[in-house]
Amino acid sequence: MNTVPLIIATRNRHKAEEIAAILPPCYSVHTLDEYPAAPADVEETGRSFAENARQKAEAVSRALPGLVLADDSGLCVDALCGAPGILSARFAGEHGNDAANNAKLLNELAALPSCAPYTARFACALSLAEGGHEVASFYGTAEGHITLHPRGLTGFGYDPLFVPLGHDVTFAEMKPEAKNAISHRAKALQQLAAYLRERA
Repeated sequence: MNTVPLIIATRNRHKAEEIAAILPPCYSVHTLDEYPAAPADVEETGRSFAENARQKAEAVSRALPGLVLADDSGLCVDALCGAPGILSARFAGEHGNDAANNAKLLNELAALPSCAPYTARFACALSLAEGGHEVASFYGTAEGHITLHPRGLTGFGYDPLFVPLGHDVTFAEMKPEAKNAISHRAKALQQLAAYLRERA
């Protein structure tokens, strides 16, 4: 079976694995680690997930041939007026420090007991680009709430704190295939897969 290469504008192995698991097997997923010519880091100056995803996708697709997919996603907590939002990966200051980000989120929510239950949603914006220009964009959300007691060993980021709507376990307690059936990223990727089928 011929596969369609799809470059994911990330060096986050967990994110790439999740995308590869959700997309049909006809897509061959590659990360920036495989491309020395890829931009080292793309500054995210957008004011929304969608703007940041577009910036990354267009920047990488100017340097690399073929289809480039960029993802910008994060957690939005109602009691914190939507924070950490687009700052999710660097909420505590250091980019990608999951333990510090989770600790800061728990500390801020613990100071707001009257706001419990802490309703929240994960959001994912995808941007598909080619030749330096966005050709399509997709958006998905997963509603739920935050627990002040982290649970589970799978997943990454805020997964140990997020209980999706209709469930009593966190994303980090779910098997990957169960999470991938309902996650914000899965919903956006399902739209992407439909678009790619029509494009083929």
